Amino acid sequence: MNFIAGYLLIITKDEEKSFWLMDALIGKILPDYYSPAMLGLKTDQEVLGDLVKAKAPAVGQLMTQFPGIWTLVVSRWFICLYIDILPVETVLRIWDCLFYEGSKVLFRVALTLIRHNQPEILMARSLMDVCECFKSITKGPFTQDCHTFMQKIFAEPGSLSMATITKMRESCRQRIVAEESR
Repeated sequence: MNFIAGYLLIITKDEEKSFWLMDALIGKILPDYYSPAMLGLKTDQEVLGDLVKAKAPAVGQLMTQFPGIWTLVVSRWFICLYIDILPVETVLRIWDCLFYEGSKVLFRVALTLIRHNQPEILMARSLMDVCECFKSITKGPFTQDCHTFMQKIFAEPGSLSMATITKMRESCRQRIVAEESR
């Protein structure tokens, strides 16, 4: 959370505004992301896995070969809200959308990165290849041009409502809680 708090302070130049933005993030937009069990983060990683199966089936199929892969490749994307993952200007534009539209924007960004780089991801043959590929897909001209990138996150993944995300979260959360209680 320190990176997020730092960015908020730099952007707002006001401690109280930063505090209330952080409060909105933790309490409303991303509940349980930063709790000791990180259930919100785990849930959203599973939701992303299900979304990839639906919106990029070939990648979804590849990823099923590696249990727990989403934790390895996207937990940092979500927990840091793409700080140090994507260029600063792109991150700030994502954050604008995050505060305006909610957490579905995090999924839109991840799905766009995955769908746009599907051919490269599908060439991966091992767990290490997949991890390296997910590191590299956040670099390069596609993410550097924030205007084009932001247009793509609202076009490329297709329809993605908050109602759909909420329903998927409920299902994934139940599955995670059941698995962890065994």
